[in-house]
Amino acid sequence: MKDLKRKFAAGLGSFKLSFFALFFALLTGAIAIALSGYSPIETYKAIIVGSLGSKQGIILSLSSATPLIFTGLAFATAYKVKMINIGAEGQLYLGAMAGAVVGAYITGLPRLVHIPLTLLSGALVGGLIGILVVFLKVKFGASEIITTIMLNEIILLFTSYLSSGPLKPEDSVIPQTHVIQETAQLTRLAPRSQLSSAIFIAIAAAVLIHILIKKTPLGYEIQVTGLNRRAAETAGISITKMYLITFFLSGAIAGLCGSSLVMGVNRRFVEGISANYGYSGISVAALGAYNPLSIIFSATLFGILKSGAITLNRTTAVPIEFVDAIQAVVVAYVAAPRLIEAVLSLKNKIGLKKEKSLNRQQNLAEGEVIKDDGNI
Repeated sequence: MKDLKRKFAAGLGSFKLSFFALFFALLTGAIAIALSGYSPIETYKAIIVGSLGSKQGIILSLSSATPLIFTGLAFATAYKVKMINIGAEGQLYLGAMAGAVVGAYITGLPRLVHIPLTLLSGALVGGLIGILVVFLKVKFGASEIITTIMLNEIILLFTSYLSSGPLKPEDSVIPQTHVIQETAQLTRLAPRSQLSSAIFIAIAAAVLIHILIKKTPLGYEIQVTGLNRRAAETAGISITKMYLITFFLSGAIAGLCGSSLVMGVNRRFVEGISANYGYSGISVAALGAYNPLSIIFSATLFGILKSGAITLNRTTAVPIEFVDAIQAVVVAYVAAPRLIEAVLSLKNKIGLKKEKSLNRQQNLAEGEVIKDDGNI
């Protein structure tokens, strides 16, 4: 029972941090918008109406959230052992290219086989990149931050070469690959939209990672490694093994995001297939307190902001960059929990001082009454 209460308190603390980070970010955004000569109320109204005020807006919000669930989950998975995966963008691109190749060039398979095969091809290449990063860290002491950033550039150049050279259709004027087979295409959930069944795959991935981390012996070892590496080593846990598993899963999830974009949105690999989803996933993971289930909601929130930004740009004079700024401020507040804690503790201190002042006045009043009674 005590353990349950402790876990609930920890979860509540993370929720409070994320909530106040969002609150302060919106407040900061409102101040910035007002100082720029625009109406904060009209701005936020345009964002909400544009993203949630119509069926099309909701569909756009969910389709924008889908890749962010994947990439947020990818970052959070590696972070469970305090490893930082900045390479989700590159892993996404490589997964998208693998999905495009398997989806277009493997023919004659039934849909029931071709779809899982195409998805898994993206996950596999993304996971292999994760293993490469861990190998470089363990063997040569290379920082995973540096190697993932460098691999991003290498992979983007490699996929650009393939889509503008060997794999580019002859009649195409832009860098892209051939359209994948119908048997490899994910179902669109709404006509003329980018919302596909990939959203269910993303949610399922988040649930599975949550179960893995919280309900299995392997998950316990991952948590111990993230909390205290020395204690993990003392307990006989292989740190290298934990790194390999978590980074493989992290890369696989990012690669899965890439193949799902090909299968559900573009139907082929297109240069620029990612709208910086890999980097945005860091913000999503931070706002979700690196909890797989919370990431579903933080990704949805970012999807709402992205969807609302389109309406904001169309219906008001407010620059769309304000939405990006709000997202950045959210991350800044999440990354600086002491700032939020200081604000909250200041509020508590003010309340405590008021309470002490009232108690002092009450005691003085009672003392005067006793003194008067004694004089009588």
